[in-house]
Amino acid sequence: MKKAIPALALSSIMAFSAHGAENKNFDYVVDRFADIEVLRYEVPGFQELTPARKAMIYYLNQAALVGRDIIWDQNCRYNLPIRTLLEGIYTNYKGDRNSKDFKAFEKYMKQVWFGNGIHHHYSTDKFVPGFSQAFFAEQVKALPEKALPGGYASHQSVLDELVPVIFDPAVMAKRVFQDGTKDVVANSATNFYGPGVTQAEVEAYYAKLKDPNDPTPISYGLNARVVKEDGQIKEQHYQLNGLYGPAISKIIYYLSKAREYAENDAQKAYMASLIDYYITGDLRKFDEYSILWAEDTKSEVDFVNGFIESYGDPLGMTASWESYVNFKNIPSSKRTEIISNNAQWFEDNSPVDPKFRKPEVKGVSAKVITAATLGGDAFPATAIGINLPNANWIRAAHGSKSVTLENITEAYAMASRGNGFNEEFVIDAPTSKIMDEYLYITDMLHTDLHECLGHGSGRIMPGVDPDALKEHGSTLEETRADLFALYYLADPKLLELGILDNPDAYKAEYYKYLLNGLMTQLNRIEPGKDVEEAHMRNRQLISKWVLEKGRKDKVVELVKKKGKTYVKINDYRKLRDLFGQLLGEVQRIKSEGDYAAGNKLVNDYAVKVDQKLHKEVLDRYSKLDIPPYRGFVNPVYTAVYDDKGNITDVTISYDEGYTDQMLRLSRDYSTLAKKACCGKK
Repeated sequence: MKKAIPALALSSIMAFSAHGAENKNFDYVVDRFADIEVLRYEVPGFQELTPARKAMIYYLNQAALVGRDIIWDQNCRYNLPIRTLLEGIYTNYKGDRNSKDFKAFEKYMKQVWFGNGIHHHYSTDKFVPGFSQAFFAEQVKALPEKALPGGYASHQSVLDELVPVIFDPAVMAKRVFQDGTKDVVANSATNFYGPGVTQAEVEAYYAKLKDPNDPTPISYGLNARVVKEDGQIKEQHYQLNGLYGPAISKIIYYLSKAREYAENDAQKAYMASLIDYYITGDLRKFDEYSILWAEDTKSEVDFVNGFIESYGDPLGMTASWESYVNFKNIPSSKRTEIISNNAQWFEDNSPVDPKFRKPEVKGVSAKVITAATLGGDAFPATAIGINLPNANWIRAAHGSKSVTLENITEAYAMASRGNGFNEEFVIDAPTSKIMDEYLYITDMLHTDLHECLGHGSGRIMPGVDPDALKEHGSTLEETRADLFALYYLADPKLLELGILDNPDAYKAEYYKYLLNGLMTQLNRIEPGKDVEEAHMRNRQLISKWVLEKGRKDKVVELVKKKGKTYVKINDYRKLRDLFGQLLGEVQRIKSEGDYAAGNKLVNDYAVKVDQKLHKEVLDRYSKLDIPPYRGFVNPVYTAVYDDKGNITDVTISYDEGYTDQMLRLSRDYSTLAKKACCGKK
């Protein structure tokens, strides 16, 4: 599970870590287009790593890059040919690059790059081209045949199939459709399901496979595309000799090279297990890898590479391919280690029914990391915290790893300096002051508690299907983790442990969270649209619920000052109690698999938008010119070899721009694009 960067984007933070404060001359902003700002992040400490660790990171970096085409194809089966086509037009264009049509084309291409396809990475709505069909057709016809996507016989066949996909708003309208009143599979453009497959068929298929009495179930559907052949539902597995085999072959190669530099036997073992899983596609082997990975808490260099998170599946089962490469930030990890060492205390004192708590918390580890490479579904947009494995029984029996990506958080913060957010949206000077002083640390702590303890807390009752909450599973899981973190941010235990030094510090995060959930995250939504993305739904659910339940005592209010709406928190302690009450109910829903209650909670609080307030927020944001979404380019690693072909050093560069990086990735790391072939839905 991930913690996504909120819409506030740490924009009110004015306090930074020592490294960030000393490096104000680093150029964080790379590009800006549509609703997106592209940043770069530093990798402090990389040059001080041993040559072996640098070499390992280099090969893991390569393993992250060669898997890029997988996420593109998973997101929509037309993405790879469209990417090939767009890049072909861009690089072969002979006309005026300052023309209106070309500028609109360039913007669209950059959006498609950022979304890993033709749908927005957060809203999952299809991008709307600002250039004409006539311009597009003219450019396609001007392309040399060698620049056409694989699987198409002629220029006209490209136009016949792809023009409706790009220009018709009714075709492939949403990548992830979450309105449970309709078929969420049939109405989603995601390539996790083949043409003609329905939600009822998928649910019936997996219901026959699942054993409700199995205490260690595999993650059914995690690495499979569900298709219909001769009227029968079947799985096509992601594995070496199956779907995405050419990409997986290269991932295996680079993982094998990285394994030569493993720090210890435990790391060698889990890397070998991951390779075995990639070869076979056997989900039992994925569980074996996950256990070995979770239990290795000694290695300094670490990584995630595989089919991990299921946010992109409307049923929350099939996982998108992603990769993170990182190494431990040893000084900052002292904070997370204190938290993880006290995991049992937090579980025992959780405000949920004792029967839903874990009687024994095992193997919870947490660390702060320095991200070295982002890949797949974690690139260009990325989370700021991760907790894995996701399987509940593995968490309970073997523990989990939680990480906070501090250099990513710092890049967001440094790029947000002096943007005027506090002056526009924070209700008064005292609130702004405590946010300036404590939001950096409390926001980091919220991530630590969310990932380390929140996702790892509680237990599912025997016989309850882990997928019982269906399309709401991701939203409610993120709600549960956020509530756990919010509740404990105000606990005196953090003062006792020496993590915070002010009993009022938590107020900075409480105010930011409600401001975001009730108002400022609306900047990410188009007028008239509902809240779609799981993290955004989670934040609105919590914020609207406490606003309603605390109305009688005026715990939280939306108030007017000089014609503008502000969040006002009147009683922080009662607010904490409300967080605890909601945590108790969400944990019950999760533990008992109560779909009806979860469905009602999400639809009552998480989805609908106050259109009048929405317009006000958009108007106020427009004056600030703050981008609603941000993501990153990766640094470039270059290996230095001796005359025998051995890596002796690895250098790092931050000079590459957004367009140059995306074109290079397509040129040097395309493993599936030339074979892209789609067919009608």
